[in-house]
Amino acid sequence: MAGSGSSLKSAALLEQMKSHLTTDAGKELVKKTGLVYQLNIAPKQKMGVDEEIYVVDLKEGKVTQGAYKGKPDASFSFKDDDFLAIATGKMNPQIAFIRGAMKIKGSLSAAQKFTPDIFPKPSKL
Repeated sequence: MAGSGSSLKSAALLEQMKSHLTTDAGKELVKKTGLVYQLNIAPKQKMGVDEEIYVVDLKEGKVTQGAYKGKPDASFSFKDDDFLAIATGKMNPQIAFIRGAMKIKGSLSAAQKFTPDIFPKPSKL
């Protein structure tokens, strides 16, 4: 079910994240972080258009598609390419925010813990 019919390049990374959270490293991350992030990812040029919503729940240790039921600790909006750049460490989250490549709602202290370290390294075979 890779990407679950998603047009996003990010969907594959989020699928990997689901598996990652079942590992010891993933469980440690959940214990250490304990936050819920909602990701609003737009496929093309403009944020807010045709967004797909994912929830990276680092309280329960799961990744789901669709809006979070309740209030996430922080919500992020970005374009697909910008999310991938941030999640893989090619773009600094603070720089992305300053440049307007990423919008944040919610707790800024929670948002500051949203770093490439929480994502699994893309698997290279």
